[in-house]
Amino acid sequence: MRVLCRSCGKKAIIGKTDRLSLDHVNLYCSCSDPECGHTFVANVSYSHTLSPSSKSSSQLVHQLVNAMSPEHRLQLQRELNFL
Repeated sequence: MRVLCRSCGKKAIIGKTDRLSLDHVNLYCSCSDPECGHTFVANVSYSHTLSPSSKSSSQLVHQLVNAMSPEHRLQLQRELNFL
C-alpha cells in the first residue's frame, strides 16, 4: 500500500499501525522528504466485498473446533448430543 504525503505529494512511511477494529485501521505516517517533515494519521476502512470467501461454512466450523481446547471440544460435543 502506498501512502502519499498530503502536503508535498511525496511517498510517506508508515511508522505504526493501530488496529481499532476488524474493519478500521489508523496508520501513523511521516513524509519521506526530510525538507517537508509532515507527520499525519491516515485511516483505512473496510468498504465492501467484491467476491465472497471461498471457504465454506463447514470448513470454518472445522477450523474453529480444531482451535478449541480439548475440554471445550468435549463440552461442545456434549451440548450437541442434547439436540
